[in-house]
Amino acid sequence: MVVAFTILALLCTMAVPLARYKVKRDKERDLRWALHEVRNAIDKYKDDADAGKLAPGKIESYNYPESLEQLVEGVKAAGKVDVKLKYLRRVPKDPMTNSTDWGKRSMQDDPKSTSYGGQNVFDVFSKSTNTGSDGTPYTEW
Repeated sequence: MVVAFTILALLCTMAVPLARYKVKRDKERDLRWALHEVRNAIDKYKDDADAGKLAPGKIESYNYPESLEQLVEGVKAAGKVDVKLKYLRRVPKDPMTNSTDWGKRSMQDDPKSTSYGGQNVFDVFSKSTNTGSDGTPYTEW
């Protein structure tokens, strides 16, 4: 009985780190997907704005969206009265912070900066202070 209990305890101590690793990998996969989805929506918005498909925005936005909410709510199409183009159904959650509050960079911000100038949304990143399985901080993904 003691031997069986010892073996069971040993197996449990091996299983816990593996389970934690699996949870972390799943969150990292979800983070990659969410970042891809938001960045793809920003790129589509920029392409449509450059092609003249959207009503003109602010000059300092350089044809990037002013906020992530603008991608969800939609933007008036150029030359059409009641047509709005939407780029996201909803802002995805950051699996690392469990929030829809992403870190943002405008085109005018430094690429490595974590402060946001507010002129437009050029890029997004996770606000998590942790590092990934590969050793890079989530803010750099």
